[in-house]
Amino acid sequence: MGTTSFLPPDFSTSLKNSSSSLLKTPKFSSHKLTPNLQMRTHKSVVGSGRGRRKQISVIKMSKRLGLYVINKHSSSLQILPCDLHDNLLNEVKRAELLEVILDLGRFPEARYLGKDGGEYIRKTEVTVEELEYAQQAVGEFGRDNRAGIEGTLHRISAIRSRKGGIVGLTCRVGRAVSGHIDMVYDLLQYGKSILFVGRPGVGKTTVMREIARVLSDEFHKRVVIVDTSNEIGGDGNIPHAAIGNARRMQVPEPSMQHRVMIEAVENHMPEVIIVDEIGTEAEAHACRSIGERGIMLIGTAHGQHLENIMKNPTLSDLIGGIQAVTLGDAEARARNCQKTILERKAPPTFDFLIEMRDRHYWLTHQTDKSVDMLLRGKNPQVEVRKRDAKCKVVIEKSKPYDRFV
Repeated sequence: MGTTSFLPPDFSTSLKNSSSSLLKTPKFSSHKLTPNLQMRTHKSVVGSGRGRRKQISVIKMSKRLGLYVINKHSSSLQILPCDLHDNLLNEVKRAELLEVILDLGRFPEARYLGKDGGEYIRKTEVTVEELEYAQQAVGEFGRDNRAGIEGTLHRISAIRSRKGGIVGLTCRVGRAVSGHIDMVYDLLQYGKSILFVGRPGVGKTTVMREIARVLSDEFHKRVVIVDTSNEIGGDGNIPHAAIGNARRMQVPEPSMQHRVMIEAVENHMPEVIIVDEIGTEAEAHACRSIGERGIMLIGTAHGQHLENIMKNPTLSDLIGGIQAVTLGDAEARARNCQKTILERKAPPTFDFLIEMRDRHYWLTHQTDKSVDMLLRGKNPQVEVRKRDAKCKVVIEKSKPYDRFV
């Protein structure tokens, strides 16, 4: 029986006819961003009857940031009361909308990219009925109190009372952004594992999404995303187009993420595994197991700086782990240090660690060297990656590490 006999006849024929081309080494696409400073607005109608609303998608090239931003706001706004929905759609800054906050008994609030604090959308409090309407529109929340909107990258998170009722909602607008990848494109060509750290909202998940697209579409890698909260590939069974040809594995429960990571390796033969929000010891051990099999890992972890990971006993294995070592008298004198010191106990799972200080200012560590230097009380050398006034990426090599930039 042939190797393609289990496939439908048209699939088998196509594979046989293309077998010679499949054996050829694919060529990498050249990486080039073509500026287009126009904003285009597309309108379509969603829903039926009296509930029909116009859906507005904005495709925008930000001259200041050098990024392509695709916004589909109305899908996330459908869960809002009609007056809030209309107010936000008419808002001049809608392309910069980050999230909408609905807390029972308080004024609804909108928050925007690059701005501290928020702005009230109206001067009347959120009611129980409005939260119930939003909950019905969203559907079921997972055990992590998160839900998505099918076919989009938006995320809805719930705050519950002690009795389990919803008393607050955070409606986070998800965007497919192209243009971040040039900050890290050269590192991707090495095929080494990269860990991103940074405060919430700095754009880590957005970067994961674009890396998945570039590695699968341009580098022709077999990429599998382990998508715990459906934030990378969007909600629903069909992943968002923003991840390109990367495959996506959903996780039934957040506590099962480490199992799905190993399942991805054992069942689907990936060359690259992408995982967001590595946060438990089991997930850190799963990362090490995957890395030891020669698979490239792209991940994010909780923390703002490399030292946060080093001091976190749950996650320190990602950077090689830390152990106390007792030196002999001669060795201590030779090193001019105490007899008991801290050392890295294993090679790091991630070859590079990138601190995302903000969306356009990153510090790149060569993980093993930086960890060893910090453990010796010395200041490591890092690469500073940032955008200049013309939106071009500037890489400054061998810069002293500044924890407080």
